[in-house]
Parts: sequence; C-alpha cells; structure tokens
Amino acid sequence: MGYTGHDELDQIRGKRDDWETTELAQALSRTPENREKFQTLSGISVNRIYTPEDLRDWHYENELGFPGAYPFTRGAYPTMYRGQAWTRRQIAGFGTALSTNERYRFLLANGQTGLSTDFDHPTLTGYDSDFQLAEGEVGRLGVAIDTIRDMEELYKGIPLDQVSVSLTINHPAIVLLSMLLGVAETRGVPWTKLRGTVQNDSLKEFHGQKTYALPPAASLKLTTDVVEFCTLHGVPNWYPISISGYHTREAGSNAIQELAFTLAQGMAYVESALKRGLDVDQFAHRFSYFFGCHNDFFEETAKFRAARRLWARIMKDRYQAKKPESLRMRFHTQTLGSTLVREDPMNNIVRGSLQALAAVLGGTQSLHVSGYDEAYDIPSEDAMKVSLATQLVLAHETGAANTVDPLAGSYFVESLTTTIEEQAWTYLNKIDDMGDGSMMHGMLRAIESGYIEREIANSAYEYQMAIEAKDYVVVGVNEYQPVTNQSLQVFEFDQAEEERQLERLREAKRSRSGETVERALTNIRHDAESDKNLFPAVLHATKACATGGEIMSALREVYGEYRDPGVF
Repeated sequence: MGYTGHDELDQIRGKRDDWETTELAQALSRTPENREKFQTLSGISVNRIYTPEDLRDWHYENELGFPGAYPFTRGAYPTMYRGQAWTRRQIAGFGTALSTNERYRFLLANGQTGLSTDFDHPTLTGYDSDFQLAEGEVGRLGVAIDTIRDMEELYKGIPLDQVSVSLTINHPAIVLLSMLLGVAETRGVPWTKLRGTVQNDSLKEFHGQKTYALPPAASLKLTTDVVEFCTLHGVPNWYPISISGYHTREAGSNAIQELAFTLAQGMAYVESALKRGLDVDQFAHRFSYFFGCHNDFFEETAKFRAARRLWARIMKDRYQAKKPESLRMRFHTQTLGSTLVREDPMNNIVRGSLQALAAVLGGTQSLHVSGYDEAYDIPSEDAMKVSLATQLVLAHETGAANTVDPLAGSYFVESLTTTIEEQAWTYLNKIDDMGDGSMMHGMLRAIESGYIEREIANSAYEYQMAIEAKDYVVVGVNEYQPVTNQSLQVFEFDQAEEERQLERLREAKRSRSGETVERALTNIRHDAESDKNLFPAVLHATKACATGGEIMSALREVYGEYRDPGVF
C-alpha cells in the first residue's frame, strides 16, 4: 500500500504549483533565499519543502515496517528506549593500566554503564612499550598494554561478569581478547558471563585509523579466527567484531561513503566466516557496528535508519540468513572528534549534544559523546562529566526516548533515508564488481589498489574547500570568530607514566619463564604457517606472559609487513 494514492498525489502537485506561483513567488521577491544551492554534507540536494509527492513510490511495509521487525528501519528492537536505554559508554585510556582503571571508576561513579578502552599507538600497531620507535608514545593517546598482567590491572576491581567492556583494538585484537579471557579465567568468571565487544575490524585500518600491523589478507584471517573461536568455543554473549565506520568518517569520508565502506567490510567478514564452514545464523547475530555522527543532523539520523535497512536486506537476500537476529543491525555511535574545534571550545558542547540527539533519534544501542576539550588533548574529567550529563539529559529530560523512531513518516527524513540507501548501493556494487561477485575479494582489491583511500581523500578535500570558501559555516572558525578565547583546564599527561610502564614490562620479563614463552611463540609461527586458527596458540602465549609485541612479531615473520600505497 502506498503512502498516498496517486490521484491525491496529483492533486498535491497541482496545489504545490499554485503555491509556488503565488505565496512562494511573492516571498522570494521580497526576501530571496540566502544561497542558490542547499545540500547535505554528503552533497545530497535538499529541496525547499517535501510533500507526499516525494514518496510517490514509497511503500510502508517495504521501506518502514515496525520496530524490531524486518527491514528494521524503525529500530533494532520493538520498544527501543522505552524498554532499555542506550548504553552510556564513554571511552577511556591513557598512561598505565592503573591510571586508566582509576578513570574507569570515576566514570562508573558518574553514570556510565559500559567501559570502552582506547589503547596507545604502540599497542594498536603491535609493538611493546620498549620498542625503539615507541619512545614518547607510550600511554600518550591511550593505555599501554604489554602483557596479561597489564590487563589484570586494567580491570582490577571491575566485575567482568556485570559490566560490559569494549576493546578498541584491531590487528592485535586476537592478543588483547586472549588476555581478557585469561584474566576472566584467573578470576573464575566463565566466558559465558562476559559481555562486550572487541573491535577487531582489520580492513578499515588501511583507510581509516591507519594503525595496521599486518597485510590485508593476513589481518582478515586473524579477524575471522576471532569470530570462529568465539562462535565455537563458549563466548556466546561477546561481540567478536565491531565493524567500524567511525574511523573512516574521522579520516574524511562523507556519510554515504562511511555507510557503504563499512557495510562492505561487514560483508567481507561474513563471506570469510562462511568460507570457514560456519553457518550464517551461527555468527551473524554477534556482529555489531560502530558509526560516527557528524553535524548534519537529519542526514546522520537518516544514515542510521538506512544502515539498518541495508544490512537487513543484504543478510536476507544475499546470505540467506533466516533468524531475525541475523538481520538485526546493532550499533554503537560516537560523536566525531574531528568536528570539535579549539576556537570557542565550549561551543563543542552544543555540537556533541546535537550529534548525540541525532544518534538517539537514529536508534543507536550505545553512545559516546566526545569531550568538548578533545581538540586539545585526551578529555579532562570535567569534559567527561559534561558528556555523561549530556546523555542523561537526553534520556530523561527531552522526551526523545518516549516513542520509537519519532521522525518516521517525515517526508524529508524518509526521502533522505531512501536516497542515502540508493547512493550507498552504488559504492557497494562497484566494490562487489572488483571482486567478481565476492565482496571479500572486492574489499581486498579496493584496499590494495588505494580506491577507498582515494575516495575518502577526495571527500575530505571537498569538505575543507567548502569551509575555506565559507560555503559551510563552522561557528568560531570561518565565521563568528571569538574576540577572546575561552580558557580551559585541559588534561595534563604525566610524563612519568612511560617509565612506570617500562618498569612494569621489565619486571614481567624478569619474572616469567623465557623458555615457556619461546615455545609458545614457536607454536604461533607453526600454526600460522599451517593456516590453523591462531586463537588457541595466542591464548596460551598470553597466559605464559608473552608480550603483545612478541606475538605480533612472530606473526610478522610469517605474514610479512604491509606497505601503504601512499594515496594523498
């Protein structure tokens, strides 16, 4: 059944013509519009008004349906926030595990309901704190984790069977998750009780965050090893992958590219798991997503709605998933740090609040609001308090959580949702063609050829040119510049943290069995050469107190290193 009958649509068109030649024409003659072209940040043209005519071929059941039911446009669950609020998951991570543990406790005491961890650059790229190029980077932009002993201290006093945790780690994900499982075993917490996510999105590293440690094909293998192990070995409530568009967006993509490239990554992981012999309904319900949220309020809300619909259709039509849980996209959202500016930084509170509201109206399952001072450094405790308060106000004071998908039926939002879906398909089909019908092979070729990176670079350039030409106004930057700058109490990194971590690492190496560690690393090399699932060998090595850098070095010996194509 259509949104409105065709006869009525024709009548609306006639009345619109009359309005344009009378009221509108008179208004424009008195007050012309302030620019010739109106469009979203992704370049989608925005009409002056939207009417049922813009949804002429739109069908309620096919395009919208009901919350918690195919095609999931209106939300992942039937009652959404009326039943359970989104998880408030402010990310944390700096210095040593002890320092980050203290921040965890602060956040939990101030209303946070889930823990997310940022790791420092050496950890992200698979090197230890004593690696020669790690100097000055240890604990600087995330927490340093070298051994399972650091992981024990990171979650000291945190009930792992009660608090959902998230590890923002990718190529070394198999190492960090092994450490966490080892800590749970030591504490007597069954793996079945663990709730949380390891990001483990290896492919986006090559065009998003750029903290890769292995070549694309090898890193895809490790990602799939984690998915397979968690599926078959008793970690049922754990999300073994969080497919991330956030970093792609931070790298400069627009909303459509973020959506398309992220879904293409997800499809590649599905196909890789299917190739292992897993049934799609065994693992698909444990895939989650992670998106960024930019300033274009309606485009972002429509993006989230289009994402759910696209994923449901892909899983049903392409991969023949049968269970509703396999079709249901669940995602975390983080407001974008790249939208935060140093000029009048308190304005960043407004930006973060509106981005958070767009994510809520788009139906996110968990949310991080970036700190208003993140244009300077790691967020301060004051900034985190404001970010948590922002989420609490949204949940309890705005009414935004009272009804499911409150923007459903908006002529503009529904039209925009459909347009975003259609334009995302253009990218998806192109990548699929690169793989001759295999999205897994298509993604590898798109990465290795630099195609995705070029698309993102072009989008980032266009966005910056729009700012410099003042076609896009950033308050306080290219218009409405402040006369005096607001002062902030920003986070101050303790330079002694690096030496503390190095001493912890030295002590770990002194007190462990070097012979046991070397045997464990030999087993990792052997299993890698034999193309076995590496999780059991890595788990054994972490329990023996092998370092993350030692494990990743053993894998580099087998798989080699990656040379970036250097797209600018």
